[in-house]
Amino acid sequence: MTSSTTPTAYAVSPDSGEHWTAEGAWEVADGIHRIPLPLPMDGLKAINVYVIATDEGLVLVDGGWAIPEARELLDRCLRSIGSGFGDIRRFLVTHIHRDHFTMATVLGHELGADVALGIDEKPGLDLFHHGFDEHSENPFTQVLVTAGAADVAELWNQGPADQELPDLTLWQYPDTWLEGDVAIPVGRRTIDAVHTPGHTPGHYVFADRADGLLFAGDHVLPTITPSIGFTVPPTPQPLGDFMTSLTKVRALPDLRVLPAHGPVAPSSHARVDELLVFHEKRLEGCVVALAAGPATAADVAGHLGWTRHEHAYDELDVFSKGMAAMETKAHLELLVARGRATRSEASDGVVTFAAPG
Repeated sequence: MTSSTTPTAYAVSPDSGEHWTAEGAWEVADGIHRIPLPLPMDGLKAINVYVIATDEGLVLVDGGWAIPEARELLDRCLRSIGSGFGDIRRFLVTHIHRDHFTMATVLGHELGADVALGIDEKPGLDLFHHGFDEHSENPFTQVLVTAGAADVAELWNQGPADQELPDLTLWQYPDTWLEGDVAIPVGRRTIDAVHTPGHTPGHYVFADRADGLLFAGDHVLPTITPSIGFTVPPTPQPLGDFMTSLTKVRALPDLRVLPAHGPVAPSSHARVDELLVFHEKRLEGCVVALAAGPATAADVAGHLGWTRHEHAYDELDVFSKGMAAMETKAHLELLVARGRATRSEASDGVVTFAAPG
């Protein structure tokens, strides 16, 4: 949750020369524009949607959050470059989170544009379509309980998620499922869709090797570390998956990073190296915490610093506490897989971790 680079709140993007959230369709390469769309009530402030022009029409990487102000801004920015919604032919969606997927699926179905999403996001969509009724609790409740954060789970469960069923018009199934690593023709370009599980199980990045570009989604962010463990249904090793995926991206050529959040950055290799070092240090911090005795993920989170400012766990708001507990659990599960910790599960589902022996 930190970086050695300029903080997101102050980051200027080289394509615009302005703060990375500044309104506009900013040219990042020949025929490719970055359009930041708003995320109200979200600390990230904006999501970058990338528009690729082809002779057949537009291909968008991610779609934004399906809210009126984002839709209106996307329309305005497309018109500023001589295009419009009717020119959109396809969405390549990096992952299932609402700020990436929901506008893509809404516009895709309205316009008849193809929406492509990773197949490993299907369990999450199935949960929305078949796992909710009027009595449903927040889907993250049990995940938080296993992390030893039942108090946080209770507060999360009091929010809108347990009062309103998901609006399925925002969570329609895609037209195309991406499976494995595949090459996708996009006009004159060939873009490699690379499966990078971790942030979510079906996350993809899209690499344009010829032009040296990486549409990185939330896998490689230049000013923050992507959240890990914030997904339902949960996966056994989200951090292990994420670090393996980082190594996979590191094996690609060094590419310019076109992230979903934050400014355009010059080197995928440099940022991947920073992210791997960050998580190894985090793992060592968890080992130190376990030396004091068996603990839940929430207990261990209390020994770690959070955000760039190294805030104490108890100083975080309720949402951030839940995210911190789940991310810490992901680190502890990886330590178990590496043989550096043990785990035991109580009858109520709470998982306790301990140093070996």
